[in-house]
Amino acid sequence: MRQIVLDTETTGLNPRSGDRVIEIGCVEMINRRLTGKNFHCYLNPERDSEEGALAVHGLTTEFLRDKPKFAAVVAELRDYISGAEVIIHNAPFDVGFLDAEFKRLDIPLFNTQVSGVIDTLVQAKEMHPGKRNSLDSLCDRYGVSNAHRTLHGALLDAELLAEVYLAMTRGQNSLSMELDDGDQAGESGVHLELVPLADIVLLPASAEELSEHELALTALDKEIRGTSLWRVAEN
Repeated sequence: MRQIVLDTETTGLNPRSGDRVIEIGCVEMINRRLTGKNFHCYLNPERDSEEGALAVHGLTTEFLRDKPKFAAVVAELRDYISGAEVIIHNAPFDVGFLDAEFKRLDIPLFNTQVSGVIDTLVQAKEMHPGKRNSLDSLCDRYGVSNAHRTLHGALLDAELLAEVYLAMTRGQNSLSMELDDGDQAGESGVHLELVPLADIVLLPASAEELSEHELALTALDKEIRGTSLWRVAEN
């Protein structure tokens, strides 16, 4: 399976108000292995970054002035992402900006050019409800070092997200699927190991435990002035 982990930096928060993409960073994974075949570019957005965005990414107008415009790199970007499953943290943000750039050039929208999009922010919220699920928080949670990250950068963030995604999904493969370079692996490089289940041990409640259980149910019946559902379940 070919997957692309993608991140962008932008001049602001809203493509509808004219904010533009100024950096795109992508890393490639095949069968959950980083290939080293990355895509990265800075872009001239033909406008200044908002103050808040500039504080996040540090990419000044002067730095970006001699960089290519989006139209000059779009063919290479489309070839790179074509048919891949794309992994993005807070996907609506990045996809919304890329769609705005594609629309300016009368190019089909992002989702029509890839096989699907995985939003790791949605995954993280499902796995860790009520907790902080920013990329930095996930790096801390999964032991991914981001000590070298002082400002946001699209390629650096894509590399960090790739490590986080692999850590988040490591236990999802059935049959203890592991990547293996040994002779026992098949042509795909995947080794399947069946792990037998342990024997199930049934421990009956002791007489003392049954007595305490009965007292608890009697107290519950009195409190609700009727028969509790636990009594009904026993019958």
